[in-house]
Amino acid sequence: MIIKKLSIIIPAYNEGSTIHLILDKVKNVHLLDNIEKEIIIVNDCSTDNTEESIKEYIDNNSSVDIQYHKHEINQGKGAALHTGIKKATGEYLIIQDADLEYDPSEYNILLKPVVDGFADVVYGSRFMGGKPHRILFFWHSIGNKFLTFLSNMLTNLNLTDMETCYKLFRTDLIQSFNFQEKRFGFEPEVTARISRVPKIRIYEVGISYYGRTYFEGKKIGAKDGFRAIYCILKYNIFSKK
Repeated sequence: MIIKKLSIIIPAYNEGSTIHLILDKVKNVHLLDNIEKEIIIVNDCSTDNTEESIKEYIDNNSSVDIQYHKHEINQGKGAALHTGIKKATGEYLIIQDADLEYDPSEYNILLKPVVDGFADVVYGSRFMGGKPHRILFFWHSIGNKFLTFLSNMLTNLNLTDMETCYKLFRTDLIQSFNFQEKRFGFEPEVTARISRVPKIRIYEVGISYYGRTYFEGKKIGAKDGFRAIYCILKYNIFSKK
């Protein structure tokens, strides 16, 4: 498939110390087939210097295609993604966290199955392949595997990492959904919705993971895990329309 532009959706909340670093990494990536990049940053009402850092970066990189949007009230990562998805104009879009846990140099790994004509959706798995993976929390890994297992049972997919940040979607497809989840429930919701698209072609590729500790700024917690279970059941059993 010919892709002219990739939209990169970056939700940001209190990432003032790292946002410029991830933007540098995104800017410096050379995509397959000279695909253009459209960077869409959604600031979810940060209380630190995230906005100042973003505006300074935009001023110093006028040649880079960057859109900046801000929520006046904190609504959650999912809500920031909703805003970014609506603004995307590329044929495909990818989600990029504002921290440094995922490496933008691996965009081409996700793009290849699409460019080669095999995939409509590509998930980047932290648990397959030989890429670097930081060793952190045992119970987080157990929780992630359980959520992926439960999601797979109900979607009839065989993903290894449903909760991954790196998801590559055909833009017109993802914009056709009316998403409801405003926090981390976005991951099971979008997975449930795409699993029901007729003849959808979903691929998974191995990616690196440079995880953070809570001291370093990690935000997801146990309550988000319970919410994910609720969302898996809700969007696969009770909300199939």
